[in-house]
Amino acid sequence: MKPDIHSGIAAISLKGRDKGRAFVVLCQLDADFVLLADGQLRTLARPKKKRSKHLRAIGHDLPGFQAAFEAGTLTDQTIRAFLISLKDLHPKDPA
Repeated sequence: MKPDIHSGIAAISLKGRDKGRAFVVLCQLDADFVLLADGQLRTLARPKKKRSKHLRAIGHDLPGFQAAFEAGTLTDQTIRAFLISLKDLHPKDPA
């Protein structure tokens, strides 16, 4: 079964010029759109808006995401480190 797209989960982009790139879902804007960050090209200051149907959830949550995001202590460095740790587990999706 496919994991749900929700705040704090890692996801791979399936469509667009960022296809195959890993992101962390920051928040859900509405039923169709979410905000994403990867800590590198898409920082917390400039998140990407993307349709949920163009993402595949990996199934790994960023530990302590909700508390850090609400407190404003979440950093781009934390997101980068989390996504790098997942890179070995889930290589880029060629499809």
